[in-house]
Amino acid sequence: MSSVAAELKVRGRVQGVGYRYYCYRRALGLNLTGWARNNADGSVSARVEGERGAIEEFIKELKVGPSWASVTDVEVNWSNFTGKYKGFDISY
Repeated sequence: MSSVAAELKVRGRVQGVGYRYYCYRRALGLNLTGWARNNADGSVSARVEGERGAIEEFIKELKVGPSWASVTDVEVNWSNFTGKYKGFDISY
């Protein structure tokens, strides 16, 4: 399989509920690299790179989120793999 990247925007109740840490744990478990951050509009953005199947599984899990979250939408934009990330970071 080839590596790809995806830029994600998650909407709903996703701030203040451990959502970025949830992204971090899921990304590490799926061997994905990238980052997650809160946005001023209350959403969470993420960029992940890795195998397409792993990213698709990551997206499925983000649609559920941690127990205190309430996800209403996950916007996905596929892009090219860059290889510039060495791990997964949570931005503050």
